[in-house]
Amino acid sequence: MEDLPEDRSAEENRLRTRPSRARYDKAHLALERKWRRRELKADRMMREVVDILWDAFAGSPYSWCGFYLLAQDGGSLVLGPHRDRPACSPLPMHGVCGRVAASGQGLVVPDVKALGDAHIECDPRNLSEIALPVRDKTGKVWAVFDVDSASAAAFDDMDQRWLEKILRRFEETTAPESGR
Repeated sequence: MEDLPEDRSAEENRLRTRPSRARYDKAHLALERKWRRRELKADRMMREVVDILWDAFAGSPYSWCGFYLLAQDGGSLVLGPHRDRPACSPLPMHGVCGRVAASGQGLVVPDVKALGDAHIECDPRNLSEIALPVRDKTGKVWAVFDVDSASAAAFDDMDQRWLEKILRRFEETTAPESGR
């Protein structure tokens, strides 16, 4: 059976707006240039990551990106640097970001609605999500980097690999006070 023209057009548009290796590489290189000659400080680095990735991927497919820092008591996550709209804060540990913080494992969620109560809905327009742990130089998870999209299945293992590559630089830092 042959694809209908509108099906092909929708798929071509989805692929055209997906983050590519080249776009991630460009963002990664921009961050590395910023970090090359300065002391690595987690607070500043978080803002830079959010700004560079937002500038590269806002709307294609990012609808929100930011950091959630582990609260002092370890029982919730508190909003850190982020773009664009406001987000939920504090976050309980039962949602996607909480699961990532507790397990230390990244999650790619192609359909957030399928999670039911395990999804904390900050923006009902978001359909997919990727969340990754952020570690300090001791290997301890102190934050979660979270990206939402208004497109279904917007993220895959390529996104995860590139974002992990960027976040790995935090392993050369000490967690900020708000992330301990």
